[in-house]
Amino acid sequence: MLDRIVSLIAPHECLGCQTEGSLLCSGCLRATTAIPERCYKCFALSPESVTCSKCRRSSTLTSVQAATVYGSQAKDLVWKLKFHHARAAVGPMAELMCDRLLFDTGAILVPVPTATSRVRQRGYDQAELLSRALSLKTGLPNRQWLRRHGQSRQVGQTKAERAAHVASAFRVPSPPRIVGCHVILVDDVLTTGSTLEAAARVLKTAGAKRVDAIVFAQA
Repeated sequence: MLDRIVSLIAPHECLGCQTEGSLLCSGCLRATTAIPERCYKCFALSPESVTCSKCRRSSTLTSVQAATVYGSQAKDLVWKLKFHHARAAVGPMAELMCDRLLFDTGAILVPVPTATSRVRQRGYDQAELLSRALSLKTGLPNRQWLRRHGQSRQVGQTKAERAAHVASAFRVPSPPRIVGCHVILVDDVLTTGSTLEAAARVLKTAGAKRVDAIVFAQA
């Protein structure tokens, strides 16, 4: 509500062409770089972005889809959401994800929890906001089936440091609900994949039949 009021008083400008009305207008949104269907780990072309057979040996994720590359306006949009309290960024992000990604009927959207220190600082969890928006657009249920132990941020960490940091960062508060379910993890940006893999392992251990992931951008 506060973000809507602010947008009326001082309308957002498009990060691409500076026209008023949205943080990223429809034209600039369509101009963002699309990512081909590929394995998220080795980038080998793969239908529906399924994790390839070679990478499946070290992955719990059946597939990982990304709507765009983490650069230019896409990066600016994420930064507005994460570091400038611009919740309005969720709208164009969710719109692009729905236009470019596949959402399986019967799946359940589960946001990847942000570090609690960041949630307190921002006043919201950006992954949860994004998952809610996708739920409204796709009709798929949104469930907060993950909790996060860690409080610290990962920005600036190496791949090894990220993997170690998130190895035991998640837990599932109510495992019986997850048994036999197809879960789609939702997050804003994919970097090394350590966070998604850690979350997927916890969900699979809790009984999820299949775990995929959908993100706005891949770095």
